[in-house]
Amino acid sequence: MTVRYAAVPPMPAPAEGPDSKGANGSGGIATWSTSLAATFLTDPEAVASVLPPPLSPPDEPLVKVGISQVDLGGRMPPFGAGTFAVAARHGDLAGFYPLLMPMTTEQAVVGGREIFGEPKKIADIALDRDGDALHATVRRLGVTIIEVTGTVGEELPLPDATEAVDFYLKYLRSPDGQGLDDDAWLVHCTRAGETRSHHRVTGTLELRDSRFDPVADFPILSTPEITLSERSGTQRGELVERVPAADVLPFVHQRYDDLIVAAGKGR
Repeated sequence: MTVRYAAVPPMPAPAEGPDSKGANGSGGIATWSTSLAATFLTDPEAVASVLPPPLSPPDEPLVKVGISQVDLGGRMPPFGAGTFAVAARHGDLAGFYPLLMPMTTEQAVVGGREIFGEPKKIADIALDRDGDALHATVRRLGVTIIEVTGTVGEELPLPDATEAVDFYLKYLRSPDGQGLDDDAWLVHCTRAGETRSHHRVTGTLELRDSRFDPVADFPILSTPEITLSERSGTQRGELVERVPAADVLPFVHQRYDDLIVAAGKGR
């Protein structure tokens, strides 16, 4: 008799995001994504207010928005992925701190949250191109919270192969309902990849709020720089620093659709 829930030998975690070839960043499934990226300047006080210790404000108050369609090479259907992140620093290291990483599948959400501490949530994501016309959306809880409408323009030089870092806090709430079950970990997630096409997009970016996704709190203070690319990549995560639970608790609401907040009872 075969019992498929029985113990099995350890295996590498599967690829679970638009920039990964296996959760440990090596080997695994080759993934290509069609990715829209938009960056803009926002209010520096807004950025500073959302950064938990030990992160600090960046030199430039940038917001990065990403909407992607990810191809896992035929092993499973393509899925949608996104990010809404603010620039941040950890010591001398510059990177981004994602506040929201919408995904269209449970597999993408669970892997990212449990392994890296990524703030992933289920959403409806569309990235549609008709000739040079482009329309991309992220929809959560009945609201289109991110919408990009534009025209694909000139082909740009391919970006140099460089590494980029995202910062995550990895933690779990305590089962007794009192705070966290332990101190958190600061995670550095380093991404590297290859780009095979890169185009400028002329268009507009609109941000709207759902009940749990207040992305419109970040005013768009510069003309968004928008590009559309085809790229593949790897990522690797590293536990870098313990962060006291007391420092993390004021920011825990960023990650959860908290029903207590929805009921008007506070956090």
